[in-house]
Amino acid sequence: MLTLATTTPGKPEIFASLQGEGASVGKPSTFVRLSRCNLACHWCDTAYTWRFSGDNRPHTDGLDFAREANQVKLEEAEVAQMVAALKPDRLVLTGGEPLLQGAALARMVEALKELRPEFHVEIETNGSVAPHPALDPLIDQFNVSPKLAHSGNPASLALIPERLAAYAADPRAYFKFVIAERSDIEEVLGLVAAHSILPSRVFLMPEGRDSATLRARARWLGDLCADHGFNFTDRLHIHLWGDTRGT
Repeated sequence: MLTLATTTPGKPEIFASLQGEGASVGKPSTFVRLSRCNLACHWCDTAYTWRFSGDNRPHTDGLDFAREANQVKLEEAEVAQMVAALKPDRLVLTGGEPLLQGAALARMVEALKELRPEFHVEIETNGSVAPHPALDPLIDQFNVSPKLAHSGNPASLALIPERLAAYAADPRAYFKFVIAERSDIEEVLGLVAAHSILPSRVFLMPEGRDSATLRARARWLGDLCADHGFNFTDRLHIHLWGDTRGT
């Protein structure tokens, strides 16, 4: 079974929208948001996928969430049918950290491809978890978002050299770095050099959960992208719908 996040208690967060970030920004996509994460970014905008009551890992909002209201378990075939019923032919598996449920995800994607073989499958990952062997060949695109020091995660958990190197060597992988301050670029440059990540596959994205913050940071982040040959990505869904579930 898969453990999914919810939009409202009992309703899985499966929805059609536009991809808001990274290499596929603006493309009509169906999203499946999985629950649980192995990391804890203090600015995370989906803390309801991991910061359940009793979890003391720090978060800016200081909120915790009732597990029963924010998780739902569904059979893989049922999830596949719900995805296939929506119009987009691009699936984005997101979280939380989706790769924690790799074997179950593989079964779901296999069932989906039987229903609609044309699906392009993206998975959004923090880059610290290896794809399950059964899932790996089913993925068309990895959106890898390594967590920098400002996320609050220790590098020993978030920036695992062999994992980053493996994704850097995979032509399906794009890297998205969340940038909060100008100085964060130094950490990005170090990771890009250490793991031979192609600049053409690097996206820098402003940290923020509202349009005003994103626009303020975009003004100087665009210059950093131009200076270093990186791509810029905004957070389109925040500008269109705000920081809300199911968008």
